[in-house]
Amino acid sequence: MTSKQRAYLKGLASKIQPIFQIGKGGINDNLVQQLDDALEKRELIKVTVLENSMLDPRETCETCAQRTGAQPVIAIGSKFVLYRESKKKKVIELPK
Repeated sequence: MTSKQRAYLKGLASKIQPIFQIGKGGINDNLVQQLDDALEKRELIKVTVLENSMLDPRETCETCAQRTGAQPVIAIGSKFVLYRESKKKKVIELPK
């Protein structure tokens, strides 16, 4: 992913609300499946890592990206954004 594409996705992500929260349960198979489904439908998702989870948001972002096959876009504070192109209905057109 180029820096131009990442900047474009950051702009889109600034307008969306987090749809998942990772708490003290951490990253489990159920969460990964839900993230996978959401990425297929939306392509771009924002996730919040709660303080009680004791997880580092950057490391959690990388782990979730690896387990879902997504690209990490940004991790700031307690939030991170993932992107993965949809196989069935592509919505986001990335700049070249």
